Amino acid sequence: MDDQQIREALTAMVTDLDPDAEYELRHEGFVADMPQSGERIRGRENMRAMQQAFPPDRAPTFRVRRITGAGAVWTVEATGDYGGEIYLVVGIFEFRDGKIIRETRYYPQPFEAPEWRSQWVERIADA
Repeated sequence: MDDQQIREALTAMVTDLDPDAEYELRHEGFVADMPQSGERIRGRENMRAMQQAFPPDRAPTFRVRRITGAGAVWTVEATGDYGGEIYLVVGIFEFRDGKIIRETRYYPQPFEAPEWRSQWVERIADA
């Protein structure tokens, strides 16, 4: 993918929130970290399963504020509405072979990891 295609794919990914479409954008070796909650998600299968299990009353919607980057590393700044709770979110996306290999999501404040998604994540100590 060229830079314009990556920008379009990230915009669609953040605003559409389609677990199956996102699955296709992710590399087989995909890893996502959420340092504030101390969680790591290994594998695009686990990410898709977690997204599909998200409680309907907490299902987020996002508005992209800005996307920057080039080549293999991109940053998305967004505003997320999680059932009436508003968060600023910064996501760093790393690409390999035209797919997202690593994603790190930063939220402005720490939060406890929800128990409902524990089967798809592992705790990370450096959070």
